[in-house]
Amino acid sequence: MIAIRVSTPRDGERVVNIWRDAVDATHDFLTPEDRAEIENEVRDFLPAAPLWLAVDADDRALGFMLLDGGHMEALFVDPANRGVGIGRALVLHGLSLLTTMTTDVNEQNAQAVGFYERMGFRRIGRSEKDSQGRDYPLLHLRFDRTV
Repeated sequence: MIAIRVSTPRDGERVVNIWRDAVDATHDFLTPEDRAEIENEVRDFLPAAPLWLAVDADDRALGFMLLDGGHMEALFVDPANRGVGIGRALVLHGLSLLTTMTTDVNEQNAQAVGFYERMGFRRIGRSEKDSQGRDYPLLHLRFDRTV
């Protein structure tokens, strides 16, 4: 059984570990230098960020989502728990709060691109660089709820 709850400071180390393991499993396109630099940035902000967590029956975080208004800034699932609906549950939770949601995804992360497209997100643009100016193209995606 998966539950969704808001993160607390005690979840900080676990969410950084989920981020690290998920990135190592899916972001093989990152240079080692960029990977290390990004992790330092993540360690500085992620533990205190207002996250939605997907937790198991023992309240152990299995994945997390960061929403900023109508934009999903982050969605990461522990690779040991991929493919069982955790990412889907988090996105559906976000969509229950919003009528429109946008997100950006690394173009090289084909698994994530496919996931978002299966969830109903549509491409609305592309950038040559990521939000920190690194040479990792982003696809800009949008989900509009049809009424």
